[in-house]
Amino acid sequence: MIYQRSSQLFAEAEKVIPGGVNSPVRAFKYVGGTPIFVKSAKGAYLFDEDGNRLIDYINSWGPMILGHAYQPVVDAVVEKAKLGTSFGMPTEIETKIAELAISMVPNIDKIRFVNSGTEACMSAIRLARGFTGRDKIIKFAGCYHGHSDSFLIQAGSGAITFGSPNSPGVTQGTAKDTLLANYNDIENIKSLLEANKSEVAAIIIEPVAGNMGCIPPKEGFLEDLRRLCDENGTLLIFDEVMTGFRLAKGGAQELFNVKADIVCFGKVIGGGLPVGAFAARNEIMNYLAPLGPVYQAGTLSGNPLAMAAGLTMLQELNADAGVFTRLEEKTAYLETGIRNVLTQNNIEFTINRVGSMISVHFDKNEVYDFETSKNGDNQRFKDFFHGLVEEGVYIAPSAYETWFITDALTYEDLDFTINAIDVVSKKI
Repeated sequence: MIYQRSSQLFAEAEKVIPGGVNSPVRAFKYVGGTPIFVKSAKGAYLFDEDGNRLIDYINSWGPMILGHAYQPVVDAVVEKAKLGTSFGMPTEIETKIAELAISMVPNIDKIRFVNSGTEACMSAIRLARGFTGRDKIIKFAGCYHGHSDSFLIQAGSGAITFGSPNSPGVTQGTAKDTLLANYNDIENIKSLLEANKSEVAAIIIEPVAGNMGCIPPKEGFLEDLRRLCDENGTLLIFDEVMTGFRLAKGGAQELFNVKADIVCFGKVIGGGLPVGAFAARNEIMNYLAPLGPVYQAGTLSGNPLAMAAGLTMLQELNADAGVFTRLEEKTAYLETGIRNVLTQNNIEFTINRVGSMISVHFDKNEVYDFETSKNGDNQRFKDFFHGLVEEGVYIAPSAYETWFITDALTYEDLDFTINAIDVVSKKI
């Protein structure tokens, strides 16, 4: 494929935007080469500035669960825009989407909308600290909860070692209140809680990790987290920015039958527009201003265009009883096809999948946490990525990202993808 126009646009962007991109993963730093500039998208396909068509497996990092430019969502946004694009005042549609989200998700009484997943997770942590009167939090190495200071911490050593900042601009004072744990390691969590008795406000986790590839929780892991939180007076926060309204109507709480104290949303809940939200039972949410002492605000939160997109998306998912079954079946079909061709071509691999989230790791060993996710053959992944692009298939430009399946994919698209992987795997 030819990417002359994309290369030109990237060169122009580098002059006025740091790194030429507004989010680092778009820069192709991990895989090398020049980012592809998108001109339009429809259904399961991207169309770039050079006229190439690509089958899309990132789907705006998750929200396009029903496909790009999904007509009911587009219509809802257009009609709402005719009435005004922003007011900074309450609107009826905010209540409507709140009522619908609460009806779909178990264990929540109230929800507050923000503008991004980062805001949702940042606000959830502040709320947890205010509600419990404690300062420390536990997060898991490899889980990404946005770029708030509290989350940009790398692992220390030993059960009681504080994390240290892994981004300049994050202070040691912030880092000392963030404890690092290993995903799927319940004994590690027990040690951290024991070493920090009555000090941990919350444990925040992606119930299915999506930022070290797709990594499922081991059997019983989430249940054990719930139990430990109850025993220690610690709140359990599920970051469902990726999993919410994707793995099931009620997200991971429904899928795994584990109740979180606070749940964070993004991606699907915005229908493709920038939206986040956090939700909990009444006694926790009533700690928020203006009812309670924990301050959280956003001038453009509940933007009518974003609410219109999100409400329409949730209505479509709520009304379609078969959508999550179709997504599961399509992703399972893709997984089987990938397994067959990689095995036939003698490539070592591991595939992780939960519902419509899936990732391919070029390592024969089990991938269950951040350390094991780093053992894959990085050069092979780079060749795999660029080879697929040449064949007309676009996956995330990083081995540490999950693929997101959209219901707009046909089985012909899936067969095309499997064939493309066969062609590429013979070369790498």
